[in-house]
Amino acid sequence: MSEASPVQPTASQRHRAREAVIQALYQWELSGYPMTQVTAMFRADNDLKRADITFFHDALTAIDNTHQDLVDSLKPHLSREFSELTPIERNILLLGAYELSARIDIPFKVVISEAVALSKKFGATDGHKFVNGVLDQLAANARAIEVQALGSRERV
Repeated sequence: MSEASPVQPTASQRHRAREAVIQALYQWELSGYPMTQVTAMFRADNDLKRADITFFHDALTAIDNTHQDLVDSLKPHLSREFSELTPIERNILLLGAYELSARIDIPFKVVISEAVALSKKFGATDGHKFVNGVLDQLAANARAIEVQALGSRERV
């Protein structure tokens, strides 16, 4: 009998995990509690059965551990200070920066599309345009080869 391959999360499970990450980051920012405590409280208070729990934990841990590096990677692409962004914009951009830098298994277009969807759901009216522009520029740097390769194929 062969070993079963790990089950890949569905797009829906990954989307639910991203929504939960944004909510947990918001809670983290407002509460000032350590990320481990926020993660535990969030899991206790929310039903995450239909979310990709591994992605949820990996994203929150990485964002906590590399927060300043992620902020620094975003700064050149911002039209104002990171601290002046709304909490929702900050957290969606942090998640997008994490995915673009650490999750090369996720295509950059998926990262940007999901960030735009989260912005439309949780953010200000036109916030998705800002998030799209920032992450598009970040992708051109963080995923230059992927962006160039995809761009050249689309022109064919």
